[in-house]
Amino acid sequence: MIEFHLDGRSGVSPYLQLVQQVRQAMRLGLLRQGDRLPTVKDVVARLAINPNTVLKAYRELEHEGLVAARQGVGTFVTKTLTDASLAAHGPLRQELRRWLTKARMAGLDDESIEALFNSTFRSVAEEDIA
Repeated sequence: MIEFHLDGRSGVSPYLQLVQQVRQAMRLGLLRQGDRLPTVKDVVARLAINPNTVLKAYRELEHEGLVAARQGVGTFVTKTLTDASLAAHGPLRQELRRWLTKARMAGLDDESIEALFNSTFRSVAEEDIA
């Protein structure tokens, strides 16, 4: 089962962070069709957020056709976002871990690593478009 976390520094609203985390877990194969999401009550207790925030996230996921709420039973994943690229995740994750270790050894903190990654990601994406 997915365990949500919130980053107050991200500038992304809490409900959207929950939506993004579900989508990401689905892409990585951590959430699969038929899996149950944590109850609203459990998420509220763990993250100390308003129940309406969780409900809004779950409603958006339901609107996208990714989950379905079953009255009195819970909210379940109805679709998968994984594809054939899932097999490449393991080796890529190992490379990324090595890169992150090198970045930390070079003295970069989390914010610097994130900034470097995001700027590089954007520049590569722009090159792909051009």
